[in-house]
Amino acid sequence: MIPVKLANGKELMFSPGRHNLVQVAIIKEFASRFALGSELIYVGDTANKDLYIDINALKALEIPIDEHNKLPDVVLFDKKHNWLFLIEAVTSHGPVSPKRIMELENLLKSCKAGKVYVSAFPDFKEFKKHTLDIAWDTEVWLMDFPEHMIHFNGDRFIGPR
Repeated sequence: MIPVKLANGKELMFSPGRHNLVQVAIIKEFASRFALGSELIYVGDTANKDLYIDINALKALEIPIDEHNKLPDVVLFDKKHNWLFLIEAVTSHGPVSPKRIMELENLLKSCKAGKVYVSAFPDFKEFKKHTLDIAWDTEVWLMDFPEHMIHFNGDRFIGPR
């Protein structure tokens, strides 16, 4: 098991595996660099799809709770900027594609927070397999290079669409 201690003191135990290693890195490495001060409001696990759900935060953001299985792998909320980080951990399934954005925009149509779409990969090799499927106006983060981002947009740095 892979332990992760959250800012609220709760400890999560992830089952072993490549996908969960990426999710743990998102929580520990990505969030501390690119979503500083954000709170984890949802994360699944390969063995437990509902490993952590902050029901109160989801309700406050008007995110349908009964459809959490359609949420991306990791969801962080930055109260200061009112940004919702929607992060797919890509190890086998796809990245944030145009189709996935449409699905999430429909799911989150009542949510007023700005949406930041991120595809997170374990390494450059996995990233290269999926480059043609990554939607424009999204972000890419690689576990192997945690201090860097790849921006699939031209008119701005990181931020909601």
